[in-house]
Amino acid sequence: MTRNQVELKFPKFGMLIPVAIILIIFIAKSTETIKSGQAGVLYKTFGGGVVTDQPPLGEGFHIVAPWNKVHVYEVRQQELFEKMKVLSSNGLEIQIDASAWYQPVYKDLGNLHQTLGENYLQRVIQPAIRSAARSVVGRYTPEQLYSSKRDAIQDEIFLETKKILEKQYVQLNEVLVRDVTLPPTIKEAIERKLKQEQESLEYEFRLVTAQKEAEKQIIEAKGKADANRILSASLTDKILQDKGIEATNRLANSNNSKVVIIGSGKSGMPIILGNQ
Repeated sequence: MTRNQVELKFPKFGMLIPVAIILIIFIAKSTETIKSGQAGVLYKTFGGGVVTDQPPLGEGFHIVAPWNKVHVYEVRQQELFEKMKVLSSNGLEIQIDASAWYQPVYKDLGNLHQTLGENYLQRVIQPAIRSAARSVVGRYTPEQLYSSKRDAIQDEIFLETKKILEKQYVQLNEVLVRDVTLPPTIKEAIERKLKQEQESLEYEFRLVTAQKEAEKQIIEAKGKADANRILSASLTDKILQDKGIEATNRLANSNNSKVVIIGSGKSGMPIILGNQ
């Protein structure tokens, strides 16, 4: 070794540090942890892109090549809340507050990612429920929407939205119509009309009740008159005499003080005087 040459010596473990760092980075890039209620779609950079012919990656720890990528999706039921302004059958603006419960179809998660992407909610679900709401509400008048048809429009919006989403790899579980808001003047007019109808129904009910009560009294009076007429026709002089004799015998055998005067008039009935 010459005088100008300097001997460089490294520790034996000096080369291991860069190798360890590279190994840690490689491992970090090669793992993916899927949380509860989620699933992952694998994208192979050098192997055909999005994997659609295999089930998505489930919950837990996964080893993934560092050049590939995993797109994580929420697969539990989620809620979309929408405030929509739609027109009734007569052209009045109605506000509908509705909620939609939805979730991606688990087995088709790869197809969902490939065709719609992670913002599938804005791409298909929101337009579908808005379109269905406009179509359904447009069949009804404000009076129907305010009173008796809320459950009907809820079911119809659900069915129409579900039909639109049928081939979009999204599962629609329920649509709930939480509120129907009418213009104030229309709402007041409907409430007045409903109040008048209710009062009219109450008045008709009272009339019907009174009529039935009158018919009942007529029937009862007729029954009593018929009974009296039958009884009068059956009470002959002979029967009356027999009844009088029976009553006299009962009084004679009782312990009460009395005076019995046997009548000798036309009817021959006894006259009874006495006290208890």
